Amino acid sequence: MTLYKQKTLVLIDGSSYLHRAFHALPPLVTSKGEPTGAVYGVVNMIKKTINDYKPDSIAVIFDAKGKNFRHEIYPQYKATRPPMEKDLQVQIKPLHEVIQALGLPLLMVEGVEADDVIGTLACVAAKRGFTVLISTSDKDIAQLVNKDITLVNTMTSTTMDEKGVRDKFGVDPERMTDYLALVGDTSDNVPGVSGVGPKTAVKWLEEYKALENIIKHADDIKGKVGESLRTSLNQLPLTQELVTIKRDLQLNVNFDDLSMRAANNKKLIELFTRLEFKNWLAGLTCEISEEKYHIILNEKDFEYWCEKLNRAEVFAFDLETTSLDVVLAEIVGLSFALDIGEAIYIPVAHNYVDVPKQLERDYVLQKLKPLFVDPHKIKLGQNIKYDMSVLANYGIELKGVGYDTMLESYILNSAVNKHDKESLALRYLNRSVVTYESLAGRGAKQIPFSQVELDKAAPYAAADADLVLRLHAVLWPQISTNKNQEKCFKEIEMPLVSVLSRMERCGVCIDKEFLQNFSSELAKRLAVLEEQIYKTANIEFNINSPKQLQEVLYDKLKLPVLKKTPTKQPSTAEPVLQELALDYPLPKMILEYRSLSKLKSTYADALPEQINPKTGRIHTSYNQAVTTTGRLSSTDPNLQNIPIRSEEGRRIRRAFIAPPGLKIISADYSQIELRIMAHLSQDKNLYKAFQSDADVHRATAAEIFGVAPNDVTDLQRRNAKTINFGLIYGMSAFGLAKRLGMSHEDAQSYINLYFTRYPGVKKYMEEMRKLAYDQGYVETIFGRRLYIPDIKTKNFVVRAAAERTAINAPMQGSAADIMKMAMIDIDCWVQKCDFKIAMIMQVHDELVFEVDANHAKIAITEIKVKMENATKLDVPVIVDVGVGDNWGEAH
Repeated sequence: MTLYKQKTLVLIDGSSYLHRAFHALPPLVTSKGEPTGAVYGVVNMIKKTINDYKPDSIAVIFDAKGKNFRHEIYPQYKATRPPMEKDLQVQIKPLHEVIQALGLPLLMVEGVEADDVIGTLACVAAKRGFTVLISTSDKDIAQLVNKDITLVNTMTSTTMDEKGVRDKFGVDPERMTDYLALVGDTSDNVPGVSGVGPKTAVKWLEEYKALENIIKHADDIKGKVGESLRTSLNQLPLTQELVTIKRDLQLNVNFDDLSMRAANNKKLIELFTRLEFKNWLAGLTCEISEEKYHIILNEKDFEYWCEKLNRAEVFAFDLETTSLDVVLAEIVGLSFALDIGEAIYIPVAHNYVDVPKQLERDYVLQKLKPLFVDPHKIKLGQNIKYDMSVLANYGIELKGVGYDTMLESYILNSAVNKHDKESLALRYLNRSVVTYESLAGRGAKQIPFSQVELDKAAPYAAADADLVLRLHAVLWPQISTNKNQEKCFKEIEMPLVSVLSRMERCGVCIDKEFLQNFSSELAKRLAVLEEQIYKTANIEFNINSPKQLQEVLYDKLKLPVLKKTPTKQPSTAEPVLQELALDYPLPKMILEYRSLSKLKSTYADALPEQINPKTGRIHTSYNQAVTTTGRLSSTDPNLQNIPIRSEEGRRIRRAFIAPPGLKIISADYSQIELRIMAHLSQDKNLYKAFQSDADVHRATAAEIFGVAPNDVTDLQRRNAKTINFGLIYGMSAFGLAKRLGMSHEDAQSYINLYFTRYPGVKKYMEEMRKLAYDQGYVETIFGRRLYIPDIKTKNFVVRAAAERTAINAPMQGSAADIMKMAMIDIDCWVQKCDFKIAMIMQVHDELVFEVDANHAKIAITEIKVKMENATKLDVPVIVDVGVGDNWGEAH
């Protein structure tokens, strides 16, 4: 269904989002203690709505102060609601001021509610030919939905049309007032029929079609619920009137006035300064001169700009290429910016019909190479690792890389989801940028950048370089005020860029034939397992279909429902199946089937297809700005998710091989996060276990179970290992009970014993929870700041997860920092080696190398020393090193 006609009207339910933002989002306060979270949240949602739907007309509607007509006809209306929290109340005025300063129409009508204003405007607009989008999270407004009116929930990024209303509530929009009258609304103190919930209301409306018919047939409805209905007959018309949204108010509103006006930037600067919205303020106050973007097509202009670049100490640049694959990518053009607002684009390989004559690529790169390789000229970029790798294809080793705006944003707040240029421009500069898709198209119709016409390509490419300078001007002052963040950026993240670039370009060799044979073997095992599943279920079904699996497990076999999906269906998610597998054979088979199937499709089948035709090797991409803790991730292929616990997963590692004359070395930090826990908590017993080089899991088992270390059984050690690793991830007694297959009481007893023996660990965990709550973030040993945005949420489940993150993030983040520092140090050594060696993979706490077989012993010694001495902890850091002809042998 399309949401657009000739004109679109967006009506934003400000009152709905005000309360949602206040209760659902983390609280924010200024340095003076003024709460601002609701203002920030609502304005963000408004901006998102405008950006997503680009309406022709718009209005933001709030409830007016005081009582309305519903209070007159029913004095108890909303009587049970507690007074508005003071922290919310004080945000209403500044929120209204910001909305008006943004140039948005703001409406409040006395005597009625925001819903009634929205209902009237929506219906009038629909009659005038508008497509109406109502941005709200209020279920009552579903009664307005029709073919011209759709609901949009910005917080959940969902829409609701007529079918959506039926799917969610079980009734058509025109029956919503009947439905609401029957079920009532406790939040508004609107009485429904006692004992009637959504299911009964839907059932009655399906049978009797309308509330008036239900009332007429009240005597036909049996049982207690029928008695409740007959008792409520006198009040139902009143209830229906209370829940019915007015659609015929006499509003003094001209539709021509419902449009965005120019923002009052002076007022916004004043407001954002007071509210301390630094990012938005920076976007307004950042000097934005009239943009001067130049296209360079002849040698004279090129020479002029080369001289300017030669005189500059700092410049931003960006490459336009033929591919995102750095090994295959070819340069189509280069853009440079020296000052905010002015940039150039040098096209070198656009090839559409009637394209203007361009400078030769080899000539341009030859002239620019001295600039690129000069370590004294500071370069800025956005995801500059990509540009570094592409330049390397042309024999240019980029040096003097000073700043990457993607990493600047990441260092400032890794909890933010996206650090791409479009997101950063909107977040920090309050401006949208032209997307690649808007120039080149999408999907199968997308053209390569080389075929984008220069009059469109040049301003787009030049703007990319300009954007880097603008973002850096906003981001770096924020980083440089915190010495720890500045150190993490300059000494860890930026030096790592060239290390990862080399690793990606080197790639890794795989045994294609081995994987093909393994794929065939997995196919046979899956076929056998499939038959066993059908036999156990006594029916054939699509094992990969959650719906069909749900029917087999819960409808046919009547297995207990442990958890439901958001749509109230019994869950078939992996954690649920793992718990069911403890008692039932079919879930266990399904888990095995899923595991083998994933191995086959994701690795055995997919890896051979990802061999690069140019190098004959696989080249993953390492992502520095994805995880919240600072750990690296990898994509295309994802090497981080290769299973290590199963025999099949370990066999996948055997496919990663050393070419003739070389060996694979695997170096793995041993129990690094537990060691960091000992360092951070300073717990005497944990500290002693590591200092004495004892088996820490055996030592823990001895402490918990009160036996001598030599008397610890294998089961006790396994349980202690689960506790050791589980607790540093904040595992609860409930989680531990599930993991160990024991009662909740026994698991809690284990945890209590653990904390009795390791009181320093308990103290550390409590301190981290409190620290995260007080300041909103925790830090690694090296000062990397890790924000915990949900630490104050009122949702217990979400808050508990945030508390677990607060405990684990310093350990996981510190482990990530140690790994990165080791990689930087080892890379410096590798670059100077007089024998063949390359760092080819980083996976969790492990580094993998390809080395000349004759020098493997030397390499092992050096790698181990450098990894163990990347930093000093109060307990020993140990690295286990192995060597072999493939990764499986070496690990």
